[in-house]
Amino acid sequence: MRYFPAALALSVLAGVTASVGGAEVPDTNARAEALLAEGRADMRAGELQNAVDAFEAALAVDPGQPEIYLELAEVSRRVGLQGKAIHYYREALEREPGNFAAISGEGEALVEKGAVEKAKRNLAKLESLCGEGCMETQALAAAIAAGPAPQVLTAEALKPDPVVTQN
Repeated sequence: MRYFPAALALSVLAGVTASVGGAEVPDTNARAEALLAEGRADMRAGELQNAVDAFEAALAVDPGQPEIYLELAEVSRRVGLQGKAIHYYREALEREPGNFAAISGEGEALVEKGAVEKAKRNLAKLESLCGEGCMETQALAAAIAAGPAPQVLTAEALKPDPVVTQN
C-alpha cells in the first residue's frame, strides 16, 4: 500500500510519454517539396499560371520556407510583375536575411523596374557578404551593367489629341 502513490505516478508518466511519442506529426515539408517540384516543372514547360498555383499551394502548406517565395518571385518576374517579385524577395529575406539568391533577385527586379541605385545597394551588400566571385554577385552586376529594359510604347500612349477646326 505504501508503494501505491509511486506506482500510480510512474504509470501515469509512462502513459503520457507513450501517447506523446506515438502521435504522428504530418510531414508538411514533403508535400511542399512535391508542390515545388510540380511548379518548377510547370515553369520549365512555360505554364506559368499552373506554376503560380503550385507554388501558392506549397506556400499554404509550408509558409516559412524561403525557397517558395524565391520561386514565386521568379515567376512574377517572368510575367513582368517586378513589384510583386520584389515583395516576394523581401518575404524570403525576412525569413532568411542572408539569402544571396533573394538579395540578387531583388536587385535584378529593381533594375528591371528602373531603380538602378537601389539595385547597386543590393550589389554592395552582396559583395560584402559573399565577395565579387560569388555567382549571385556576378549575376546582379551583369544586370546592372545591362541596365533596365527599354519601355515599350503602345499606340494608345502616342495617340494625338483631337483637334477641332471650323470649316
